[in-house]
Amino acid sequence: MNWDWDKLQKQRQGHSGGGTPPGFDDFNEQFKRFKNFKLPGGKLVFLALGLLWLLSGIYIVEPDEVGVVKRFGAFSRITTPGPHYHIPYPVESVLTPKVTQIRRIEIGFRSMTRSRSVPFRQGQERGVPDESLMLTGDENIVSLQFIVQYQIKDAQEYLFNVMDVEGTIKNAASAAMREVIGKSKIDDALTTGKQEIQANTRELMQGILDSYKSGISIVAVQLQNVHPPDQVVDAFKDVASAREDKSRLINEAEAYENDILPKARGQAARIVNAAEAYEEAKVRQAKGDSSQFLAVLKEYEKAKDITKKRLYLETMENILSNPEAEKLILSDDALKKSVPYLPLDRIQRGKGGNNSKQ
Repeated sequence: MNWDWDKLQKQRQGHSGGGTPPGFDDFNEQFKRFKNFKLPGGKLVFLALGLLWLLSGIYIVEPDEVGVVKRFGAFSRITTPGPHYHIPYPVESVLTPKVTQIRRIEIGFRSMTRSRSVPFRQGQERGVPDESLMLTGDENIVSLQFIVQYQIKDAQEYLFNVMDVEGTIKNAASAAMREVIGKSKIDDALTTGKQEIQANTRELMQGILDSYKSGISIVAVQLQNVHPPDQVVDAFKDVASAREDKSRLINEAEAYENDILPKARGQAARIVNAAEAYEEAKVRQAKGDSSQFLAVLKEYEKAKDITKKRLYLETMENILSNPEAEKLILSDDALKKSVPYLPLDRIQRGKGGNNSKQ
């Protein structure tokens, strides 16, 4: 479009009462010079610039990434690893978050080294009491430090649904851990219940983040340092020492019980068995004696004289066969003709022996 600058100037002068604005002549002169200026090879330059602009739409997605293409700032599509193309900026742009990378957040402490390449080492951290102090279900206070490991499971939700990702995860982790600790006893948090606390916290935290549609997957919740507050740690040590003493004494008592009870049971069984054997022997002996007596009685009733004679002979046989018994044998005639025999010598010896003992 060609402009009649002289006519335009006269019109402006007519509208302004015939006066020329200051500096307008200089501006008019510069504009005429710019209008007549021509770049050498202008078409080639614009063609090169256009080609570079089109080439700027080429991008490569790494194997551990996904491409998220935005069109005028809004989500457009997801691209897989490999080379791709998008309409150059400002129409489209691309983000390539690392979806396989495991990220971590520290709660209750801060490591002295924030580099992700340096592994965590216990003791090289600064405590954050506002985050670590929690109330347990049995109304005790515990200082609890833990790590949350997470990764991206949905790049679109991760980039577009949550503004402060790390802050959101930290708040969700703190809320979940406080709820779980609030239902647990301090002994479980300090000793054997850590695995259950970690699992319950991870499950509850994942539910919170899923409700936000954050596109985040919680890989693990790891307790690092759990102990009573510094103000009461000495008292807890005393309690723990008393519990250890209690356990030790119980173990010693159980060991003594396990040692003495089998011995007592064995001795009782031995006594019972001996009594039963004695009972059985006496019963059998009594039965045998009674059977023998009945047999003798039966024979005695058949022939009393012969039975008396046999019993006499058997008795005498038992007496005479005893080598320790002193024996004096007299015939019937001797007994009739002589005075009754008294063992005066043995009686005298017996008296002498008694006197000597006195």
